[in-house]
Amino acid sequence: MREIIFDTETTGLDPRAGDRLVEIGCIELVDRRETGRNFHAYFNPERDMPMEAEAVHGLSIQFLSDKPLFASRVDELLEFLGDAPMVAHNAAFDFGFVNAELVRAGRPALDMSRMCCTVQMARKLHPGAKHSLDALCTRYGIDRSHRVKHGALLDAELLAHLYIEMTGGRQIGLGLGAEAAPASRPVAASTAGVVSSRPYREPRPHAATAAELARHTEFVATLNQPLWHDSP
Repeated sequence: MREIIFDTETTGLDPRAGDRLVEIGCIELVDRRETGRNFHAYFNPERDMPMEAEAVHGLSIQFLSDKPLFASRVDELLEFLGDAPMVAHNAAFDFGFVNAELVRAGRPALDMSRMCCTVQMARKLHPGAKHSLDALCTRYGIDRSHRVKHGALLDAELLAHLYIEMTGGRQIGLGLGAEAAPASRPVAASTAGVVSSRPYREPRPHAATAAELARHTEFVATLNQPLWHDSP
């Protein structure tokens, strides 16, 4: 089954009030495994960038001024999305902005039946708990130490890991072959050919130390008539 995990960054909270999409990041999953394919793009919003929004994602209007308009990459985006279900955190927000841009570009809006919201999933799984992406990554042990500001592709990568865990869990990057693990593992390759990687961490040793074994032997010697000494 093919699914698209995606996230957006915007100039504000409401496309009906003139706020625009400025970044989208999409990760492809097949059978709940990352394939390495993604779509990532920045867009010129053709308007100013409020300070509050820039403080969240760090995208200034100076940075975005030479980026393409949404309409110039809409065909590429739609081809990548295909007809796959689309997963987002607080999905109604992201769908609202993508659909507003699609309509502005003269394209049909996405069918909302394709939408899967991980916030709604989290509310059912963990009622009463915090449901932000950061809080859920902490709950599921997903490393987000490299996340300084919001970014659509980075947040989509974190959400892909979270979605896999929330839907049953699967060790990401698990290899069953005899080869030794590489020094680093690719996490995602952008459409520009940039590959981000994270260092491979060797498993922690869990065997008892010599000192621990000695203390255990001393403790066992103090037991009075242990059961395993009884005759059958």
